[in-house]
Formats: sequence, C-alpha cells, structure tokens
Amino acid sequence: MNNKNDVLDDGPFFHGTKAKLKIGDLLVPQHLSNYQDKNSNYIYFTATLDAAKWGAELAASKSKERIYIVEPVGDFENDPNLTDKKFPGNPTRSYRSKSPLKIIAELGSWERHSDEEINHMLISLKKLREQGKAVIDD
Repeated sequence: MNNKNDVLDDGPFFHGTKAKLKIGDLLVPQHLSNYQDKNSNYIYFTATLDAAKWGAELAASKSKERIYIVEPVGDFENDPNLTDKKFPGNPTRSYRSKSPLKIIAELGSWERHSDEEINHMLISLKKLREQGKAVIDD
C-alpha cells in the first residue's frame, strides 16, 4: 500500500453507490460487497466518472444511483482486481483503501450507461459467478 505522500493520483475521486449519504459522512470498509456475498475488506473508489457510473449502476440495491466526490483520509493502493488483471497499468484509475473516504459532494446528474450496456454487464457478471470466476482479491 502506498503512503499518501507517494501520490498515486491527485483525483478528484468518485464513489458510485446507491447508498444515501451526506456531506461529511465517511464511507468505510466492512460493508456487503456488490460483487460477492461477503463484507468487503476495502472501500473502492476511482478517479474516472465512467468507473464511478458503473459502481452506481451495478450496486445491489434498488435505490437511486448516486455518485459522490470523495477524499481518501488514509493510504490507498491500485485496485488489483482491475490493475494488470484486466487492464494493464491502471487506465480506470481505480483504487481501494482500508481507511475511510470522506464525502465531499454529490454529483447532481450524469449520463448513465444505456440500459443495454448495463444489462450486458449484469449478464456477464452473472456468468462469471456461475463459472466460479467472479473472484475478487479483497
């Protein structure tokens, strides 16, 4: 894990979810993962709006999709589930931390992926789970 002084990315950082949060709230690890049936050891975030949109759109809840601008309060590292495994380097600018993320603001609006794109992604994730390949390094 990199020290905050060894800057991986200056952000801004985003977290896509369906949870309703307030400015100043802290997002913390140990909540149920959207991708596995277990509590996650990390809190995940990104510096790209596209990746944040996927986080909001694929979140397990039926609640409203939300994207928050967040600030890491501790050390963070590249998300190994995307970095090098799926995308060499870190073009999605995806990160994870065992420290909280502070909610700085909520994006008022953004353009969603199409329903077709979202359904395709949901079907792909379901197939990976059925094949036992939906393993997240957490």
